[in-house]
Amino acid sequence: MIEVVAGAGRDSTRETKQAKIYVTESDYMLYFILRFIRSRTAALLIFLIVLCTTVAADSSAASLDRGFQLLYNLDFGRAQEQFASYQQQHADDPMGPVAEAAGLLFSELNRVGLLGTRFFDRDSSFRSRPLPKADPALHDRFNSALQRAEALARPHLASDPNDRGALLAMTLVNGLRADYTSLFENRSRVALHYTRDATNYARPLLAICGDCYDAYIATGISRYLIGPMSAPLRWILRMGGFSGDKKQGMVELRLVSERGHYLAPYARILPAIAEIREKNFTGARQLLSQLRDEFPGNPLFTQELARLDTGAH
Repeated sequence: MIEVVAGAGRDSTRETKQAKIYVTESDYMLYFILRFIRSRTAALLIFLIVLCTTVAADSSAASLDRGFQLLYNLDFGRAQEQFASYQQQHADDPMGPVAEAAGLLFSELNRVGLLGTRFFDRDSSFRSRPLPKADPALHDRFNSALQRAEALARPHLASDPNDRGALLAMTLVNGLRADYTSLFENRSRVALHYTRDATNYARPLLAICGDCYDAYIATGISRYLIGPMSAPLRWILRMGGFSGDKKQGMVELRLVSERGHYLAPYARILPAIAEIREKNFTGARQLLSQLRDEFPGNPLFTQELARLDTGAH
C-alpha cells in the first residue's frame, strides 16, 4: 500500500509498512492521474483505436464504412484493402492513413490476445497481464501511417482551425499513439501527454459539430469512469483536464449507440461491459446478443455470452 499526502507548498511525507514517497502538490496530482490512466486503459481502449465521425459526406466514404465494419468482424486483411482504396481516392484526406493505423493497432491487439474475454473483466485482471510483445514491423507501419495523417492534417488546420476532418484526424493520431505507448510500452506518463493532446483536438470538434455523435464516445467514457471516484480524486483529475459524471457519461454513450455512425456498435459494447461489472447480467446478455447477431464474424460476443451462461463472471 502507498499512501500519498499532498504538501501545502512544500514537500511532505507519510509512511506505511510497504512504501514511503515524497511528493509536492504537482507530484500528487500526477501520481493519481498516471494511476488512473494505467487502471482504465482497458475500458478506454477501443475509442482511441476506432474513433471517427461522419465528416465525409461523399459516396466514396463508404470505403471507410466497409472497412470499419470489417474491423468489428475481425477481418483485418479486407479492412486494410478498403482503407487503401480510400487513400487512393482521397490522397489529401488524413482520415485514410488514420483508419489504416487504427486497423493495424486493432489487429495487433487481437494477435496478442488483448481483445479476448479479459477486456470484460475488472481492471485488476487487466493490469495483471504481462506486457505484450509488439511486432516491430507493424510498429513501423503504424508510425508511418500516423505521420502521414499528421502531415496531411496540419496544413488543413493552418488554413482553417475549424476543419472538422483535420481536428478529428489529429484527435485520433494522438489517441492511437496513447494506446500504443500505454499498452505495448507501459509508458503511462507519455501516454497521458498524448491523451491530453487528443482531448485538446476533440473539444473544439464537438463545439462546432453538434451532430458528430461518434465523438461523444470520448467524453462519455471519461465521465462514466471518473464519476464514481471520490471527490478529491475527481478534483485532481479535473486539474489534469478530465471531468467526471457517471450518469451524463452513460447518456452520451447511449447517444452514440442510437445516432452514431462508425462507433454505434462500440457504444453498445461499453454499456455491456458496465452491466457485467455491475452484475446486471440480464441487460448485458441482451446487448451482447444484439452485437453477436450484427457481427457474426467476431467471436468475442459469443464467448462472453457463454461465460454469462456458465456463471464465469
